[in-house]
Amino acid sequence: MNEHNTDVRSKPKPNVGGGAKTVSSGQAKAKPQQDAKEKPQPKRKLRRRWVRLLLGLLRALLVPVLCVIAVVVGLWLGYAYIGGREGSDIWEWDTWKHLFDLVFAG
Repeated sequence: MNEHNTDVRSKPKPNVGGGAKTVSSGQAKAKPQQDAKEKPQPKRKLRRRWVRLLLGLLRALLVPVLCVIAVVVGLWLGYAYIGGREGSDIWEWDTWKHLFDLVFAG
């Protein structure tokens, strides 16, 4: 592997050789400013307002829509696969009225 650290943001290695380096604070601060001038930061593209609103709406609706899909799939699996009935019966009102009467019969 390459032993040289190429990360620009890395901390300087400690001086192990015993000799002390004398760097004035003006020189140490000048180098990052020069790097900033040489490499301008790319500007972030501003999204249009309607795009941000649409993405926010989609994020807000993602979990409820997934929950509804999970309930429908669970109903179908429970009624048709486990119960051995017709899968399309989960959409009929009489099926749920009968189920309600069974659960809450007093």
